[in-house]
Amino acid sequence: MTAVPSAEPLLRVEGLQVHFPIKRGVFVDRTVGHVRAVDGVDLAIDRGTTYGLVGESGCGKSTLGRAVLRLVEPTGGRVVFDGTDVSTLSGEPLRTLRRRMQMVFQDPLGSLDPRQNVESLLSEPLLAHGMGGGRQGVATRIRTLLDAVGLPSAALRRYPHEFSGGQRQRIGIARAISLEPDLLIADEPVSALDVSVQAQVVNLLEELQERLGLTYLVIAHDLAVVRHISDVVGVMYLGSLVEQAPSDVLYEQPLHPYSRALMSAVPVPDPVVEADRERILLAGDLPSPANPPSGCRFHTRCPWRQETRCDDEVPVLRELGPGHLVSCHWAEEIRDGLLAPRSAEEVAATQGVSVRPTGADNPESDALVQGLDAPIERT
Repeated sequence: MTAVPSAEPLLRVEGLQVHFPIKRGVFVDRTVGHVRAVDGVDLAIDRGTTYGLVGESGCGKSTLGRAVLRLVEPTGGRVVFDGTDVSTLSGEPLRTLRRRMQMVFQDPLGSLDPRQNVESLLSEPLLAHGMGGGRQGVATRIRTLLDAVGLPSAALRRYPHEFSGGQRQRIGIARAISLEPDLLIADEPVSALDVSVQAQVVNLLEELQERLGLTYLVIAHDLAVVRHISDVVGVMYLGSLVEQAPSDVLYEQPLHPYSRALMSAVPVPDPVVEADRERILLAGDLPSPANPPSGCRFHTRCPWRQETRCDDEVPVLRELGPGHLVSCHWAEEIRDGLLAPRSAEEVAATQGVSVRPTGADNPESDALVQGLDAPIERT
């Protein structure tokens, strides 16, 4: 995709934090710590473009998306939507602004009321916000929505359980665009779908963006989907953004060690290239967000770790190229090949942990390394 230049981003997230208290006690709740789900994230999304957000399960992607909509309350930082600080709003002003920011959820069946048919599901937001021009106008509007997402008018009388997963996601998308929003946050919109259906839904999202001028924040595990649909990609690790770049730049030359590990695990369809390609395996598991490591949060698993600086000093997210931001002390040395990585076994030995393969080597790992040709079904 080609990014659309914009003088002012539609959405700006500045130092966003979401910390959940850890409670202990039966009769008296005591806060004994906090889960730092999102811990100081900055990003901006231009109008009419798509920002893809990737990272392991538990890194804070979905929490960030919900915090943008104030579905969870931020602990700190700001969310500025079209020049308005969302964190300062409440009551009717917040409700009015939320009409312009809608969400497509990962589980379409769980996000749709099973007691309502499609006509009721699509009518509800229109009537609640006084849009559509009365019952007759609403009826016309919902038929237009069904046509926009590729569903027949006969679907109006049917209930969510009567549809396939892909059709239910189309209903969820129709409900999300019913209020004519400017921003659509899609949280794992295709992860529960079959391969061919994934492609259809991704193509539908692109068509709607072009037709309606939508801006997307797409949260996903599937790196192939993110590359296909995104203008800019951000990589999250343990609540923080570690790298951000235009999609083609990030996939061709990732500079953060974590991004490199993710990209090295994406399957390549050419068997010759795949056989000779270097895989970067990571030692250990994702640390607890309730007790993140000091210094660089990735240093406990990083093949390029340099003990003194990485263990003690928090790296700054800095620009190394046009729109290419990296949070790593040694990004230039890694890029220029001046710093050799250690093997996963060496990293594991220093940390006293085991090597945990990703992707095809470990079917139970995240679907981050899976492409459209090899999805992992979520249960």
